[in-house]
Amino acid sequence: MSTPSPPAPVAIVTAAGSGIGRGMATELAKAGYRLSLLDIGDSVEDLARELGGIATVGSLTAPDDLARLVGTTVERYGQIDAVLNGAGHARNDDLLEVTDEEWHDGLDMLLLSVVRMARLVTPYMEAAGKGAFVNLSSYTAFEPLGVIPVNSSLRAALGSFTKLYADRYAAKNIRMNSILPGYVDSWPEDADFLAKIPAGRYATTEEIGKLARFLVSDDAAYINGASLRIDGGAARSL
Repeated sequence: MSTPSPPAPVAIVTAAGSGIGRGMATELAKAGYRLSLLDIGDSVEDLARELGGIATVGSLTAPDDLARLVGTTVERYGQIDAVLNGAGHARNDDLLEVTDEEWHDGLDMLLLSVVRMARLVTPYMEAAGKGAFVNLSSYTAFEPLGVIPVNSSLRAALGSFTKLYADRYAAKNIRMNSILPGYVDSWPEDADFLAKIPAGRYATTEEIGKLARFLVSDDAAYINGASLRIDGGAARSL
């Protein structure tokens, strides 16, 4: 008598409606994941239908929306194996012109959304004895750019949280890593930025998605607490 196959793994992807988030969701679907997608725009519902998953229309910065996302996922699938924390771009200005409100909005989007998802999902992963998070960051976490001070500062903070979480939950077989793209083709190409990339081109959202897919897989079981650059060599620091 054959042993029944285990159910396909389940992944949540936030900010999934476009850009890198969409790329990550698409790559996970190719790998057989059952998906639960969040985005602030209702186009995420079309993507969920296309990929055979479910969608929640809501904001990364709204704790109630995140709780609804997790609750809906558990209700539909009964498990959560992976979370890919996508994100948008915070509002930026000249360094000392950034308002307190803009700093707080960026904190909600780029850091607290990850912290809140970890609070919500970790108990389910602990019960299952496994799980993996991937956080979308930026290579500016290592090499901050003056034109995006909010993004640069808070993504550096995200790297610290990633390491702290990994240390805390590694013994429970729950991992957290961050991926740090450089310039990606979901944004218009700029000649000055292109000149900074030794690879001579922007990354594709598909390439970012493939890295995220690898990091939540069992093939990456010994990668934990890392901040991995995928920037075509644009970063100059070692």
